[in-house]
Order: sequence, then structure tokens, then C-alpha cells
Amino acid sequence: MTHTLGARTHEARSTDATRSTDATRTTDAARTTGVPEVREAQRAPRTTQRGLLIGGMVAGPLFLGVATVQGLVREGFDFTRNAFSQLALGGPGWVQTINFVLTGALLLAGAFGLRGLLRGGAGERWVPVLIGVFGASFLAAAVFNADAGAGFPVGSPETGTLSGHGAAHMFSGMIGYLALCAAFVVLARPLAARGYRAWALASRLAPALVLAGFAASGSYVLAFTAGAGLGLCWLTAVTARLLAGTVTTEHPGRTQGDGDHLG
Repeated sequence: MTHTLGARTHEARSTDATRSTDATRTTDAARTTGVPEVREAQRAPRTTQRGLLIGGMVAGPLFLGVATVQGLVREGFDFTRNAFSQLALGGPGWVQTINFVLTGALLLAGAFGLRGLLRGGAGERWVPVLIGVFGASFLAAAVFNADAGAGFPVGSPETGTLSGHGAAHMFSGMIGYLALCAAFVVLARPLAARGYRAWALASRLAPALVLAGFAASGSYVLAFTAGAGLGLCWLTAVTARLLAGTVTTEHPGRTQGDGDHLG
């Protein structure tokens, strides 16, 4: 029995030594590569977070794609005279209403994803809030329709009148895009902190282009559409850049400085 007990003790010590050696090797590898150790417990929430971020990335292209297809097939719609918001009017308007709701929901999901991605760093507080406000503005746009005008829907007068729901639609859009522009400025900090200096500079310049499109909307509807579309597309691009940067925590040999370019 004494021999058996001694054998078991020796086996237990050998197992502990093996575990200790493996842990030491893992820690040493992390120190050598500069890549933090990724524990299994950390991977489960990351999958959910990645899904939320992808939802936010899809929002802009989805909205623009669905609206563009509608503009091509809806009778009387003119891209040079009518805004995408007017597609929510008329019989088939429910398609654009759903487009507003789905886009808003995806943007809110992206805001939660960015909250996790930026936790503990620059922008962790304000970026999610500002993107959340932007997403909420799409939900408000679904509730308060834009006014008819410029001949759309077919039979509408060329010059429309501003109604209460039309004013609410415009106001929510203005607040939403101002929040988005502010988010771009704030996002420049985490981009720069990760070594993406060119992206940080572009994120500071993007709001000027978006607001320029809005300022010219009175004369050129296409300028308004371009400005709004640019804002959606830049949000997708920045989120994708930040998400791609997280690969450095999973694949040794990649450095965050590899992304210091716009390509």
C-alpha cells in the first residue's frame, strides 16, 4: 500500500509539473510575440461582439442598396430631385419603412458592439452613445414620414408643404447625422491609438464632407444623398478596420501597425 501511495504521489507531482511547464511556455510565448494570451473564457463573448459589429457594418450598405433598387423601379422617382426618404410614401412605401427600421436596429447593434470593442480605451463612452443616437434617428424616420414633393409620389405637387411629421423627420435626421459626425471625430482617437494614423485623419475629415452634402441639399438633392451615403459607408469602413485589428490578439506575428494605411 505504501508503494501504491508513493506511486500516486509521484504521478500527481508529474502532472502538476507538466501543467506548470505548459503554463510557463504559454506565458513566455505571449511575452515573446507581444500578443496577449487568449483564454477560452474570453472567446465566447467575442463571438457575440463580432456579430453585433458585423450588424453595424451591414446597416449602411443594406440601406443604400435597398433604397437604390427602389429608386430604380418606383414610378416617378428621380434621383436628382427626390430623396430616399420619400420612398416611404405611396403604396409600396412599406418597403422603405422596413428599410428604415432594419437599418436602425442594425446600427443600434453596432453601437453595442463598439462599446465592447472600445472598452478600456479611447472613445469607449461616447462612440456607442453617438452611434446609438444615429441608429435611433432611423427608427424615428420610420415613424415620421417625409413630405411628398418634387412630383413624387406620382401626382404630388412640385412644391410641397412642411407638415408636422415632415418636420419631425427632418429634425431626427439632422440630429442623427450630427451625432454620426461627432462619432467620427471621437473615433479618430482609438484609430490613432491603434496605429492607424491615416484612418484617424480621414475620420476627422469625413464630417466636413458629410455636412457639405447636407448644406448643398437645397440646390442639389444628389449632394444630400451623397453626403448621407458617405456617412453610412465611412461608418462601415471604420468599424471594419477596428474589427480587423482585433486579429492581432488571435494570430501571432501580426501587429496593429500593419494597418497604418487605408488599404
